[in-house]
Amino acid sequence: IRSVHYKFVHSVDSCQSADSRQRLSVHNKSFLLFLVCRRRGHKKRMMEQQLDCALDLMRRLPPQQIERNLSDLIDLVPSLCEDLLSSVDQPLKIARDKSSGKDYLLCDYNRDGDSYRSPWSNTYDPPLEDGAMPSDRLRKLELDANQAFDQYRDMYFEGGVSSVYLWDLDHGFAGVILIKKAGDGSKKIKGCWDSIHVVEVNEKSSGRSAHYKLTSTAMLWLQTNKQGSGTMNLGGSLTRQMEQDCSVSESSPHIANIGRMVEDMENKIRNTLNEIYFGKTRDIVNGLRSVQPIPDQKQAAALRNEIAKALLKRQAKGNNESN
Repeated sequence: IRSVHYKFVHSVDSCQSADSRQRLSVHNKSFLLFLVCRRRGHKKRMMEQQLDCALDLMRRLPPQQIERNLSDLIDLVPSLCEDLLSSVDQPLKIARDKSSGKDYLLCDYNRDGDSYRSPWSNTYDPPLEDGAMPSDRLRKLELDANQAFDQYRDMYFEGGVSSVYLWDLDHGFAGVILIKKAGDGSKKIKGCWDSIHVVEVNEKSSGRSAHYKLTSTAMLWLQTNKQGSGTMNLGGSLTRQMEQDCSVSESSPHIANIGRMVEDMENKIRNTLNEIYFGKTRDIVNGLRSVQPIPDQKQAAALRNEIAKALLKRQAKGNNESN
């Protein structure tokens, strides 16, 4: 499981500020360095530098264009294909289970060759005879987990699609919880939330406790297009990890333990996005655009300064008279 640095990028159309020019310069430098790395250095070192530059570039580009940008990078350097595909998280895709009529999400964890396994019917589409399957015990746990996170998704996201896939390990099991919620474009706002939670469960020999390791990645992009404010894009990805030891019993089964960890992680990610990244973006936008005319703002600032000076003089005069 990779640990991904995060970088949120935002752009405000029709506003050419020094900040936007600086971000564009950073993008250009990353891309130029990526191209220079193709021509210099030892082969192994050059490939490592190319991969670092490519990943740095992908972190700075809008997440809604990940597939196109990833394809362009692979066309430039085909030798990085496997590393890029395994290192770059891509937006989740939706498929429909024909037998149950329910939607499910596609990812590398439910893929075998060119086929994808549905968590509802446990069948591959297109059909695959010898595809990887969870054990009977894990399959029952997988069904219960899908029902539980389906309710979690409906409660927190009020829509969207979720899927849970589990697979066996030597000393326990692992799984992935996928959640996707796309905006309907109402109120001239488009956007999408994709969260990928990979959990590894190491069951202790006593069977009464387990060690959980969770790696969560959230990808978010928003686009607004209003006549008064123009077009604005905001997007990026954020990855966090946590480990925890929990007791396992009838009152606290694996699903409950994993559910609490996922819920806590998503709340932390939302708070980080809201308080830090959205707050920083709001400050930048407020510095670029003003609802009130600039002369009125200057006049109000001058009036505040005059009032402050008058209060200081009155306070100083009162102190002198009392002395």
